[in-house]
Amino acid sequence: MAQNHIRNFSIIAHIDHGKSTLADRMLELTHTVDARLMRDQYLDQMDLERERGITIKMQPVRMVFRTENHAEARSTKSEARNNFGFRDSNFEFSDSEQYVLNLIDTPGHIDFSYEVSRALGAVEGAVLLVDATQGVQAQTVSVLEIARAQKLVIIPVVNKIDLPHSRVRETKEELAALMGVDAKDVLEVSAKTGAGVPELLNAVVARIPSPRPSAAGNTRALVFDFAYSSHKGVVAYVRMFDGALRRGSPFMLKQAGARGIAADVGVFLPKPASCATLEAGMIGYVTTQIKEPRVVRVGDTLTDPSSPAPALEGYREPSPVIWASVYPASQDAFDELFRSLETLRLSDSALYFEEEQSGALGRGFRCGFLGSLHVEIV
Repeated sequence: MAQNHIRNFSIIAHIDHGKSTLADRMLELTHTVDARLMRDQYLDQMDLERERGITIKMQPVRMVFRTENHAEARSTKSEARNNFGFRDSNFEFSDSEQYVLNLIDTPGHIDFSYEVSRALGAVEGAVLLVDATQGVQAQTVSVLEIARAQKLVIIPVVNKIDLPHSRVRETKEELAALMGVDAKDVLEVSAKTGAGVPELLNAVVARIPSPRPSAAGNTRALVFDFAYSSHKGVVAYVRMFDGALRRGSPFMLKQAGARGIAADVGVFLPKPASCATLEAGMIGYVTTQIKEPRVVRVGDTLTDPSSPAPALEGYREPSPVIWASVYPASQDAFDELFRSLETLRLSDSALYFEEEQSGALGRGFRCGFLGSLHVEIV
């Protein structure tokens, strides 16, 4: 698909402002998930997420959306650029076109802000969601600043307009003042009923710029997350910035210096689905077959070893604020605990650990976390 028909974005919000519910409505409207299989908080795949009712891990998903003839869709190029910093000068909107929308759903709790920052490094835009019954919260400001630091195009949205005690007008004015835009440019949605969600999807197409490759053109992808399988090894979640990566292609991780062959490449529908090629602008996964978790890290650049491209800007290391010591019940299990922590760090890059020794407990690990909820989850 042509890059001008791709949009990469995230939804960012304070916890419990309706981010996961809004993602559900987007999946339904784009028919990404069969209606028979749909469930609440569909992108929250972990049992722990569903048990606690919170998003812990970012989750990418590829949606296909056909634009509709809404007022937002008919906005002109100059209006979009002037009001929202729109950078795509080649954009021309027609009443009914098909677009690929790559959404990276993010956690809302402050303990998982590192997940948010990594997701925002892989997209061009963000939907900033605010609950009309609660208004702008402290974390609304913090996630907005993360998005601004990444120079993303931000779409302000007020949610829960269906509730009788919602303060829609006041919340729109509050959010508009925070962002320095006119209140009429703040969208209204009800993630529960689906009201306003089609207009929001059209706004994603109209306001968020399409990906733009660099002049170099050599294969280059940012690794923003991982999964691990004892059979497949490390599965890297990547945003392709330049070039293309095919199944069977050789690759190199710039920082780690590791090389390998892509056993499989694919996209998230939201379940992983193989495809022949990941092209520039796409978000997907690469099965690396690397079995050593310590070799790979988020923020690394995946490139072609025969013509390596310059490394992309990675992520700053998170700074732990809570420390706890973890020891195995038996010293015979020390090595197993070490391997388990290494594997866990692939899916939780904010986890820090180093070996320590106790006269009473023996060998263990000093672990760093981003908050008390982070400790509980780990």
